[in-house]
Amino acid sequence: MFDLLILAVVQGIAEFLPISSSGHLVIIGSMLGELSESPTLEIILHAGTLGSILLVFWRKILRLLTEDRRVIGLLVVGTIPAATVGVAIKLMIPGLLRSPMLAGAMLLVTGVMLICLGRLREREGTYQGVSWWGAFWVGCFQAFAILPGVSRSGSTILGGRLMGLKPEDSVTFSFLLAIPAILGATVLTLRDWWEAYQLGLSSSHSALELLVGATVSFLVGIIALKWLIGWSREDRLHWFAAWCIPAGIATLLLCS
Repeated sequence: MFDLLILAVVQGIAEFLPISSSGHLVIIGSMLGELSESPTLEIILHAGTLGSILLVFWRKILRLLTEDRRVIGLLVVGTIPAATVGVAIKLMIPGLLRSPMLAGAMLLVTGVMLICLGRLREREGTYQGVSWWGAFWVGCFQAFAILPGVSRSGSTILGGRLMGLKPEDSVTFSFLLAIPAILGATVLTLRDWWEAYQLGLSSSHSALELLVGATVSFLVGIIALKWLIGWSREDRLHWFAAWCIPAGIATLLLCS
């Protein structure tokens, strides 16, 4: 339960702050001596943070379904790169996503991206006005974030800013784009769980543990997401480079 709580808190914080949840889960899992590979646990923790997005952005999501339906198409286009790359990696080199050394190296990349983000001049584009090419370009940034240690939020916010979006709208588009990405990852993990279930392999976590994990990641995710939105308005996201770069260096030293 204690290890699960640690993973749930890390998932809730790092899924939204630009410090890479996948990278931190890989590194911390390695430090704990038991890198969690439970498909059921992955589903629950991701479902918790997905619930955070739905709660914080429910008004914008409702608007997408009733008024801004063009944005739905943009999200589909933006999801194509991550879906293609994600399935390819999962089928061909799944072990790549469990490498602490790679996670440490990619944390350095995330730090550099955040520094670049802090040097961009502010522009006034809105997420509703993103071009089809712009949505695909941001999706390519999201595909790059499949690698552990590359922050999905940091990379897609940088991609949105490069496409001319103002800070708050780049955050909004980033997390609207996260909805199909997290749903897709959850579906793939659910498939793995179903295959294990058919083979008679039981879950290593009790129902109570899974419920606690989902609740913790959900609650922590709400706080982290609101923190990110506030700091984005104040153009402070590049400050997180001060965490990513030392963490990446420390990980590489420990793994070497």
